[in-house]
Amino acid sequence: MFTIIVLTLIFLIAIAALAFSVRVIKQYEKGLVIRLGRYDHTVDAGLVFLIPFIDNLIRVDMREQLINVLPQSVITADNVVVTVDAVIYYKVVDPVKAEFEISNFNFAATTLAQTNLRNLIGDKQLDETLTARDIINMSLREVLDEATNPWGVKVTKVELQKIDPPQDITNAMSKQMKAEREKRAVILEAQGVREAAILRAEGEAQARLLRAEAEAKSIEVVALAAEKNFTDRAKDLRRFEVIEKIMVGSGTKYVIPSNAEVINVLGLDGNHAPQILPMKSRPAAEPRE
Repeated sequence: MFTIIVLTLIFLIAIAALAFSVRVIKQYEKGLVIRLGRYDHTVDAGLVFLIPFIDNLIRVDMREQLINVLPQSVITADNVVVTVDAVIYYKVVDPVKAEFEISNFNFAATTLAQTNLRNLIGDKQLDETLTARDIINMSLREVLDEATNPWGVKVTKVELQKIDPPQDITNAMSKQMKAEREKRAVILEAQGVREAAILRAEGEAQARLLRAEAEAKSIEVVALAAEKNFTDRAKDLRRFEVIEKIMVGSGTKYVIPSNAEVINVLGLDGNHAPQILPMKSRPAAEPRE
């Protein structure tokens, strides 16, 4: 009976030792094997077997993580108190250093970020601080990355979440921005009115130019027609004057053919045609005896 109890205890101890010696490391983790209190080696993701009661395992998360830096009051170079906070993104690149070189990385990184924020913002004016957010982020990341490098940690990004000046300064800035927006609106409206007036003037000038060109073309056409008609009539009038001198001055009567051009010139066609004696052929001369 005693032997059965002993064997049972040995079996249970073996099962417990086996269960204690088997570990599973996740994909995003690294395992640090501690043997008799000292670091022995690093294991990757998968199934790990430890020596029961001798080895111990420390898991290190290798994923990117973040730290919220709590809001703090900082004085700018022009003696304005602003409230700032930030977010630090980091990831472990050396699990051994991250585990054994620093006892509380989050607290150390937060304190370091707050100290450097006071230094960076304290060297800048308020306006520069509000507009140079990217520069502050980059400078703070470089400082933190250099400081945390011996700890096996890589600071990948630092973002300032807010930079809040006092309420009275915020109200004054709001009024200034509102005044500037109204000023820009007035300027834009004036420019719009001016451009509209210029466009109207250009349109009217173009319309006047087109009307002038049309009138000039019309006058040119009328002048050409008048010149042509006047020349033809002047020629007819001149011929009529010559005919008048010949016919009236000599006292001789002439017989004009009905199809002569002078009939049209004198306006004797139509109703006046019967008053014109058509030219008849002369009778043949009688032979002399």
